[in-house]
Amino acid sequence: MPIESKYRDKKYRILLSGNAAKPPLEKPMPSTYQYGGQITANGIRQHYIRYGGKGLPILLIPGITSPAATWGSVADRLGRKYDTYVLDMRGRGLSQGGDELDYSLDACAADATSIADALGLADYIFVGHSMGARVGIRAARRPDSRITQLILVDPPVNGPGRRPYPIGLDWILGAVRSAAKGTSLEEMRTFLPTWKDEDLRLRAEWIPTCNVRAVEVAYAGFHTDDIHADIPHLEVPTLLVVAGKGVILPEEAEEIRRLLPSIQIERVERAGHLIPWDDFEGFFAALTPFLGKV
Repeated sequence: MPIESKYRDKKYRILLSGNAAKPPLEKPMPSTYQYGGQITANGIRQHYIRYGGKGLPILLIPGITSPAATWGSVADRLGRKYDTYVLDMRGRGLSQGGDELDYSLDACAADATSIADALGLADYIFVGHSMGARVGIRAARRPDSRITQLILVDPPVNGPGRRPYPIGLDWILGAVRSAAKGTSLEEMRTFLPTWKDEDLRLRAEWIPTCNVRAVEVAYAGFHTDDIHADIPHLEVPTLLVVAGKGVILPEEAEEIRRLLPSIQIERVERAGHLIPWDDFEGFFAALTPFLGKV
């Protein structure tokens, strides 16, 4: 089925993909995948995938339409050194969904700290991409938080009185609905033209699990939840990773620095919003020195 031309809008494709060159192939290493699991936390069924099994724990929460399985390559690399748990946020992947659930930022933040507690993570590093980074900011302020380091990967920095999020909701839901109908590889490529075939296939397989209402509520929250009020109160070491062709303007990054002078900011110049798929090694180059401070 043809996709409406607005979903192929170049500005969205650049924001997401950055039109970056693909990284060179690495020598294959043994996978660090351990297992997938289900757990009851914050009153609902939550699904996670574990990598590594040894080292300091990492809790990784992806973005608005990225179930845990789509972050396998990132989690697999983190698993070489860290005990890494990737979460399916409510209404996505294999976690509990349904239109009746609360999909607010506060509910998702409560999920994060509740899951960590249920998994027995005494202290852990939080890595969040996009929506997941906003969840991390709010979770770090909860009294039950045991976050020791916070990594925020290209979060939406919009909110009350600020500019709209530059990636449109119609575009985001267009990809979900296209995949839900049974999309072809070439149709998926119109959304993410620089991605490898295997990554496109994985995303096409999993994004139909995203509950539309969960996406709509989260997207609305990008404009109504004031994370800037939370940022000055963050008490753990924090890293902001900014995509060179992503959703954060230079002046917006500087505002965050003023709100939290201790924050470390790294920029991945070649990447769009979905940083690891544009510059995998650049993404880890931004993370590794900060993680090494543990």
